[in-house]
Amino acid sequence: MNESSLISIASSALFVGMQLAGPALAVSLIVGLLVSLFQTLTQLQESTLTFLPKLLAIAGVIYFTAHWMISQLTTFTISLFGEIPKLLGGG
Repeated sequence: MNESSLISIASSALFVGMQLAGPALAVSLIVGLLVSLFQTLTQLQESTLTFLPKLLAIAGVIYFTAHWMISQLTTFTISLFGEIPKLLGGG
């Protein structure tokens, strides 16, 4: 196993991680901004108000993108298992 293959695997893993976390983080950011705007406009400063909308939004994103997330993770894992012989010097 050389350094370039290790760096390639690590960068691929980070990219897949960002792909999988991106939709949930983006929705959480948008919902947080909308709730903050609502709190500013109504002068309702309840710190726990942002928790439930974010939780429901992230649960919805995971519900609708779970199949895609699992397929991405499965594809990455299968390609990583395919690289094992090359990493061990046999291929």
